[in-house]
Amino acid sequence: MSSLLAFALKDFRSQLRQLVLTGAAVAVGVAFLVLSVGGAGALVQSYEQSAAADVGTAPVQVVAPGTGALPAGAAAKAARLPGVVEVSERLVGHANVLLPSGRPLDDRALVTSVAADPALRWQRLDSGDWPRARGEAVLDTDTARRVGAAPGDTVRLTKATGGTADVRLTGLLDTSASQALGSQPAIGVPYAETRTYATGVRATHLDLDLAPGAGAKASGSASAVAVAAKKAIGGGVAAYTHAGAVDNAKQSGRTMYAVVLTAALSFVLIAMAVARMVVTNTFSVVLAQRARQLALLRCVGADREQVRRVIRRQGLLLGLLASAAGLAAGAGACLLGTALLNGLADLGPIEVSLLPGPLTFLLAGIFGVLLTLWAVRKPARAAAAVPPVAALSTSGTAQLPEPGSRTLREAVSVLFLVTGAGLLALGAFGGSPLALLAVTIGAILTFFGVLRYARHLLPPLVGLLGRGLRRPFGTTGRLAVQQLRANAARTGAAASAMLVGVTVAVSAVTAIGVASGGLETMLASRTPAVFTLAGAGDGEAGGTRNGVPGAVPAAVPASALAALRDRPELTATPVRTATLTVDGRTTVIATADPTRLNPAAEGVTEARALKDGEALSLTGEGTLRVKGRGTGTSTGTNTGTGTGTGTGTGTGTGTDSGPTTPTTLTAHRSPLPLDLAPDATLYVTAATLDRLAPGAAAVSTVLVDPAPGTDHATARAAIDRALAAHPDLRVSDATSEVRLVRGMLDRLMLVVTVLLGFSMAIAALGVAATLMLTVEERTREFGMLRAIGLAGEQLRRMLTLESVLLALSGAVAGTLLGLVYGTLAARSVLTEVSPLEILASSGGTALTVLGILAATLLTGIAASALPARRVRRMVVVDALRSTS
Repeated sequence: MSSLLAFALKDFRSQLRQLVLTGAAVAVGVAFLVLSVGGAGALVQSYEQSAAADVGTAPVQVVAPGTGALPAGAAAKAARLPGVVEVSERLVGHANVLLPSGRPLDDRALVTSVAADPALRWQRLDSGDWPRARGEAVLDTDTARRVGAAPGDTVRLTKATGGTADVRLTGLLDTSASQALGSQPAIGVPYAETRTYATGVRATHLDLDLAPGAGAKASGSASAVAVAAKKAIGGGVAAYTHAGAVDNAKQSGRTMYAVVLTAALSFVLIAMAVARMVVTNTFSVVLAQRARQLALLRCVGADREQVRRVIRRQGLLLGLLASAAGLAAGAGACLLGTALLNGLADLGPIEVSLLPGPLTFLLAGIFGVLLTLWAVRKPARAAAAVPPVAALSTSGTAQLPEPGSRTLREAVSVLFLVTGAGLLALGAFGGSPLALLAVTIGAILTFFGVLRYARHLLPPLVGLLGRGLRRPFGTTGRLAVQQLRANAARTGAAASAMLVGVTVAVSAVTAIGVASGGLETMLASRTPAVFTLAGAGDGEAGGTRNGVPGAVPAAVPASALAALRDRPELTATPVRTATLTVDGRTTVIATADPTRLNPAAEGVTEARALKDGEALSLTGEGTLRVKGRGTGTSTGTNTGTGTGTGTGTGTGTGTDSGPTTPTTLTAHRSPLPLDLAPDATLYVTAATLDRLAPGAAAVSTVLVDPAPGTDHATARAAIDRALAAHPDLRVSDATSEVRLVRGMLDRLMLVVTVLLGFSMAIAALGVAATLMLTVEERTREFGMLRAIGLAGEQLRRMLTLESVLLALSGAVAGTLLGLVYGTLAARSVLTEVSPLEILASSGGTALTVLGILAATLLTGIAASALPARRVRRMVVVDALRSTS
């Protein structure tokens, strides 16, 4: 036993130079694992810290149930509790910030109340001072920059009752670390002024300050106040101490950590799978070169198990050394990344650390060692099968026998290919609800089958790619192609690592690119108009329209509609709505001229064919009973919180005192109502709506399209000029939503490409390791080539071409497979678009794929640097003496 261990150690030291690049591949994988876990942890740290920062410093906090509001009188009930000395009610609502041109920003601002007691303020001030009096406000830094304002300047806000008001900007909010304020423009005003500017105001939190002795230092007293507050207020509210509120805010971070970590580890597994292939291939080549030595071991009495044990111990040593190097590299990268993030990035009060805990390092090291042991298992079995008679061979190199039954391997490979192809077809074209899962499993199965036959598929591809190298590179090009094709098994194994990385990368890029283009096409085609104009009200419950309590869409003034119609660059289509009782439920019914809507939008064709007495329903098909209204006189008014009341068409709202007339409608399912008005669930013809609610329908939205020959920018400028007198009206742009989706998917594509770059780097190390071993094996061949006149520079070029062909063959095959897998994956999700058409027109996806191929080419050149340098320095006489 000790002699075998000593032999294993001595033999490992002699082979260490040949295994350095292989160990580097494992080290990169382990370092990537450490970085991925650390990065996921840092992301969640920032999320949890931002959530905790929004809690504030109050000893006790009361939170509304879900996304609703606190019950009426909650603040008064909390103020009467023993030990409570101050109560601050957090009010939130929405308003618009106006640009110097008089038009509001496209995205509405979140208005928050600023507590009078500094100890209960939860917002963070970046510069300036807090607003304390009427006519004062603070904005977030980005919004202030967009409107060109600084502390001390005057900014204009919309008012809840209509019109605008000038306020003095006293300071700037720091929202960089706030989840509540960081995703939209933010306005802070004194508590008493919140309802002056904001619509849809609701109370979401109560911050309670406690008397001395009942605060944070006396957690038991604070807990008692929290329990009492929950009981006194009722209504399903939650009450926490400060520590409990922080912990509650961090709850979603734990789920987020699991999701992010799972996504990151999926890329790690891909990289480690490539590393395993590199280790397996390298050990196979090394052991094939030592076939005679292995046979001699058998001759002197070593049995098969002892030979396997020697190789497994060498794999263990390599795994230990490589994992240690990977852990050190990962720790260094984490420390450097932490310093850069905290020093250069604007994270506000958030501090993150990319360095994971000791358990992560331990598990990553164990994983690297186990991966290496698993990778050498197959070469060890093959080496143990070398017969003792091979010691009589005059060459030290031999082809190792492949362990196991060949028939069984072939049967499993064919089964994988057939089953995988069937699942790919079923998922892409079968319309199954599990289509994407079917495509994913099918891609995995077929890819395993392709890997099994890589030794037969990749060498011919090398020959095909090499045809273009023969003329420009002459003899060196032909020699490079001949060498790779002569050793098909090694060529297939070396190129397979690159095949894995490129296939996954191109699949992800293609799927994301097609999904981006498909969603863009679907969003554009489903939108009834390019621009949508809506009133400033939030349409919250609590008012009445047409005598029915419920949601109150804000009306668009007739003057605004007339101004839009007067612009020759625009076509404006009003959408009228009325709120009636349908099957006992409050329902918003909409109508618009369908001939002026985008004919490609879903439901427009059905709307054009709709007859009186029929409806398009968002919720389903069937017969609907509508409680309509007679022809009485309108006597009521809109008592909701919506704004914008002018006179004329589209502004009249109210209740009808005439008799009700039940009406039956035949409904057909369609999403069109929601596309026309945010609260609508039914679409009817104009005649039907006038019969159901005569004189009571109001224009709640206006759909605006550029006139023929008018571009998007010109149309938007015309809208801004037409609505200069109506700053409270909101304009949404369908193309901005498309750009938002496209931007998110483009960033996702970039992240995926970068993460998969680790796999390609590991594959490059595999190519370099294979070439280094080839140099060892072909030393005499290189000496003979030098002796017959081939220059050292030509040998270097030949090895470089071999490296490039190895990398390119795997990359080209991976690109073809990735395009197929990615297209089918997108087809399984986006059944209404043509992935091939989108892919053909997607310049960004094509450029990314070409970039991957270019990176592969550079990878091949870089992988050949060390082997080519060694060959160029080779002494001809020494090379001819070699017995390799």
